[in-house]
Amino acid sequence: MAMDGKILHVLIAVLGLWACQAWSRTLHEASMLEQHEKWMVQFGRVYADEAEKERRFAIFKTNVEYIEMFNRDGTKTYQLGINGFADLTNEEFRATRNGYKHIFHPGSSRTSSFRHENTSVPSSMDWRQKGAVTPIKDQGQCGCCWAFSAVAATEGIHQLSTGKLISLSEQELVDCDTGGEDQGCEGGLMDNAFKFIIHNHGLTTEAKYPYQAADSTCNADKASSHVATITGYEDVPANSESALLKAVANQPVSVAIDASGTNFQSIPVVYSQENVEPSWIMG
Repeated sequence: MAMDGKILHVLIAVLGLWACQAWSRTLHEASMLEQHEKWMVQFGRVYADEAEKERRFAIFKTNVEYIEMFNRDGTKTYQLGINGFADLTNEEFRATRNGYKHIFHPGSSRTSSFRHENTSVPSSMDWRQKGAVTPIKDQGQCGCCWAFSAVAATEGIHQLSTGKLISLSEQELVDCDTGGEDQGCEGGLMDNAFKFIIHNHGLTTEAKYPYQAADSTCNADKASSHVATITGYEDVPANSESALLKAVANQPVSVAIDASGTNFQSIPVVYSQENVEPSWIMG
């Protein structure tokens, strides 16, 4: 009888533990569902039907759990946060955001000497404070980061040359710079964008040729009134942080970042100052 009592106690304990775990999972699921609903409102997300909503919730849950696990680890100099990409898989995120075409041409020429080689590098530089960077823009679901990067650098050098900060048209590059490797939302190269700007004698304004986050036919009328141009461009020597700092000390620089990693899909929200190299705003 005593043995039966022990078995009964063990059974009750096991059932109690199972019930506790099941209850915990239920609470976690309910909390995640509520978080997803609030996220949908915050970012204006509307799904076609319940099936899509369930699928997106599953992706959202996976991404949030990854963020929570990453932040609990505490070994990195930053933490992640939830943003508007939280219901996308990493493959979907890469398809719409990573439009830079990293193409190596063995015969391509590179400047033998770097024009800013003798530049003295200041202790800090933020071109936003110098009035050479327009407000943040959003490329949306279009892989034309190459156009945004090239336009931002052109806006910066135009401001340094004229004193006027003008928001220029990325859509003009997306629609009109399609004769070579630049293919709108399918990706492109900043070097080719600069060549187009030079050959085209400039770009028009954002207001004149507004961004649509989609490929379209080149509108010659909208693109006819050029307000800013460049006379040339130069590639910063590869793998040289020193050269990059010298370039940034002179003007905003066009850069491409490989954001295919999962962490780039979530907002880095907290930085620790320990063991972090001084950072510059490159524009």
